[in-house]
Amino acid sequence: MVQETKLPPLVSLFSGGIAGMIEASATYPFEFAKTRVQLRQQPGTPTPRNPFSVISTVFREEGSRALYKGCSTLVIGSFAKDGVRFLSFDSIKNAFADPETGTLTPARNMLAGMSAGVVASFFAVTPTERIKTALVDDARSGSEKRFRSPVHAIRVIWNEHGLVRGIYRGFAGTTLKQASATAFRMGTYNILKDFEKDRRIAQSTLVSFMNGAVAGVVTTYATQPFDTIKTRSQSAEGASAVEAFRSIWRDDGFRGFWRGTVMRLGRTVFSGGILFTTYEAVAGVLNPLYERRMKRDVP
Repeated sequence: MVQETKLPPLVSLFSGGIAGMIEASATYPFEFAKTRVQLRQQPGTPTPRNPFSVISTVFREEGSRALYKGCSTLVIGSFAKDGVRFLSFDSIKNAFADPETGTLTPARNMLAGMSAGVVASFFAVTPTERIKTALVDDARSGSEKRFRSPVHAIRVIWNEHGLVRGIYRGFAGTTLKQASATAFRMGTYNILKDFEKDRRIAQSTLVSFMNGAVAGVVTTYATQPFDTIKTRSQSAEGASAVEAFRSIWRDDGFRGFWRGTVMRLGRTVFSGGILFTTYEAVAGVLNPLYERRMKRDVP
């Protein structure tokens, strides 16, 4: 078997970051709809469960720009999140991979993904998700909006609550979600990829997209409760993970923890395919350029 090529850290960072930005931009309306459904309903304004109903209602009543409220924050955060996530995963994978095949066992694939999720949550995901969720929640308030822009939202939240209780509000729920989601998403993708390589199934754009889509489905159903708790705790007013858990249970019971699953599934199927396909494509372009540059720099 041909050993898998190990990507340099810089290539992993930028390939993951670029892939994350493209994926976030392409699928944001589904993310917006999912966040709206997971937030507590306002009196007299029930939120439909169908993602297309949410999107069409917002488009009709608030305009197309409303569907991308908080998008810039998520796109910037996705560059950092997915750059750090792929960098961490590839670094851990390279350290523990089989020296002959370059592959990991399924358990080590999952553990590498979990570790990458924790790192990404601390350095990128929690603060950007906090601002994005607060902006989406604030947009529901009609004329009584607190935040004029992502920068203004950061300033207000920082002044009112500080770094830990404000910007990093929901860190526990976000980290649980990121650790589990990254473990399942990247673990599943790489398990499928290693399985295909063992059977000499050629890697192509279509294969990468399908692997990513399958990984997205597995991730959604396995981690939805963490995502719901995270969203509630990062609303405009903010709440602790425990308070978010209690409010979900009080409002909807056990089923409430899977609120927004359809919306998230609609996004993760496509986002998984887009993310991994773009990552493989960008890495395929950047890695040869990086190697040529390194060879020229060698005296």
